[in-house]
Amino acid sequence: MEPGAAKRAEMKRPTLDVVAARAGVSKSSVSRVVNGAHTVAPEIRDLVMRAVRELGYVPNAAARNLVTRRTDAVAMVVSDPPQGVLSDDPLFSTVVRAASRELEAAGKQVVLMLAESDRSRARVESYVAAGHVDGVLLISLHGADPLPAVLARTSLPVVSFGRTAAPTVPYVDLDNAGGARLAVRHLLDRGRQRIATVTGPLDLSDARERLAGYREALGHTGRRPLVALGAFTRMSGAEAMRQLLADEPTLDAVFAANDLMAIGALRTLRESGRRVPDDVAVVGFDDIEAAAYSAPALTTVCSPMADQALTAVRLLLGLLAGRTGESVIMPNELVVREST
Repeated sequence: MEPGAAKRAEMKRPTLDVVAARAGVSKSSVSRVVNGAHTVAPEIRDLVMRAVRELGYVPNAAARNLVTRRTDAVAMVVSDPPQGVLSDDPLFSTVVRAASRELEAAGKQVVLMLAESDRSRARVESYVAAGHVDGVLLISLHGADPLPAVLARTSLPVVSFGRTAAPTVPYVDLDNAGGARLAVRHLLDRGRQRIATVTGPLDLSDARERLAGYREALGHTGRRPLVALGAFTRMSGAEAMRQLLADEPTLDAVFAANDLMAIGALRTLRESGRRVPDDVAVVGFDDIEAAAYSAPALTTVCSPMADQALTAVRLLLGLLAGRTGESVIMPNELVVREST
């Protein structure tokens, strides 16, 4: 475009005054119509929209935002330490992709922000408090994370993907304890007697809840819990499995709190000469794609992560529209494959 062409095009663009003159109504009536107000008489709205079409009027987004105080932008804030569990989690891309598509379908610009340190969390807080976005979808993993409570004080709508410690922030989470109970009961029904578990990091609410579900299901039978700490990674699952075999060589089943650790456990069992499921049965949690292609294929608790992301976005959109919203717990189900 030649120098000055953009400016001349801007000058030729129809204004609210021109639309008002064509429609024969006031400028304020035109403003209310183009900004989506519901207090305009139908006949006035028809006149304005006819003039808009005839003139090819396009609302100025910046000016509209000054009037409505809306940005049509949502911050998707990922709160995870450097090299945290998300760095190795194939479900992370599923969550971000599903949430982004739903927000964009609703006409919202997505601003992805990482909160990996005190400095980056302060930057997120300043950005949100300055009014650059209308709301926040927070992917918060650690129970002690201060960010949910900090963002709640901005008075903007905030929804968390996963449970938080901030009581005023609604969340969408899985039935983690219920899923763990499903897994352990399945192993009990298969006749397994010495059932161990590999937990995730216990500063994560989902890891704590999955451990609680394991203990509850096992407690009803009077069996002694066998617990090893993992980190939601393949390597930690392999190492935890080695520890469990050293502590309890006769164990015959293991529930891993996610599929990555279960796949790591399968490798250790192969290396130790144990057959799966003949000697040791294995159940995971999440149903990632690799679970169906492990050797043997992994029995696991299916977590509807994409549906969880969509539900969180719809909860946030409802809050942006002025509706109230409550936290949601998503159900899950057991997918039985060859490892049990």
